[in-house]
Amino acid sequence: MADDRKNTLAPERGEGRVRGDHPPSPHRTAFRTWLQHVRRASPHTLRAYTADLAQFEEYLARQGFALETATHQAIRGYLSVLAVEHAPASRARKLASVKALYRFLVRRGVVAANPAARVKTPKVPRKLPRVLTLDEAKDLVEAPGSRTPLALRDRAILEVLYGGGLRVSELCGLSVGDVDREGRVVRVLGKGSKERLCPLNPTAMTAIDAYLQRRRELVAGRYVDPEALFLNRRGGRLTPRSVARHLGAYALKLGLPRRPSPHSLRHSYATHLLGAGADVRTIQELLGHSSLSTTQRYTHVSWEQLQTVYGKAHPRA
Repeated sequence: MADDRKNTLAPERGEGRVRGDHPPSPHRTAFRTWLQHVRRASPHTLRAYTADLAQFEEYLARQGFALETATHQAIRGYLSVLAVEHAPASRARKLASVKALYRFLVRRGVVAANPAARVKTPKVPRKLPRVLTLDEAKDLVEAPGSRTPLALRDRAILEVLYGGGLRVSELCGLSVGDVDREGRVVRVLGKGSKERLCPLNPTAMTAIDAYLQRRRELVAGRYVDPEALFLNRRGGRLTPRSVARHLGAYALKLGLPRRPSPHSLRHSYATHLLGAGADVRTIQELLGHSSLSTTQRYTHVSWEQLQTVYGKAHPRA
């Protein structure tokens, strides 16, 4: 029986897809509750953990395991199945979700040891962030124009993403009361429910004011969420996916060689600050990074840019 079970862990034909629609076990439900109320994880993080662990439990059920009985080899088999259709970064994230779940179960006394502890994380290729040039950032931010309420909203969104370095989830969570016009800052609720103040330039503040003057015209008399800063056409908060879709449309209109994401504006914000002389620790505070090593990625970006400039400009390069 042990040999038969071991053999079923390798991916078979048609087994590469793990849907993730397995009903949640009490342990997974308790873990999600702990993430939400104790760790105060963001909605985005909760969705990611929920989807990842649903896939994992579905795989275990097909192999005859429960969370309490899963083995080191079973988790390695799960990763081999994921390798059929998922990139290393995706597999690494899903394994991180599994490891976090088992650390929780060990603390609760559900399992004696973490079976995922010794499973090696897939190597993720280190990619430099997509960074816009100064001219590209300027053109993109100004692309919506100012003729319609929708254009004014999108212009304000892009000004805030690039002018404040916000994550797109942070931008969508902004309320009208989070904007301090006199201080020219916005109060942002970041990862781990940590609050920070992000300064905005005068152009971004002007764009927000222009949008707010015509904000209600977006919904044509429908109910409007009184708190949400950036509205969709139904009067509720914009979603990160909607922001990315609008951004992609403007990038396509401009004919940019590579379509940027909302996070590209955040990367560009940090890189342009660094290039203008801002120190890394200041940028760390502005971005809301808990670790300086995360911020230091931008120094690598600038070094790559310096090498490129050197290669083009030096006569003997």
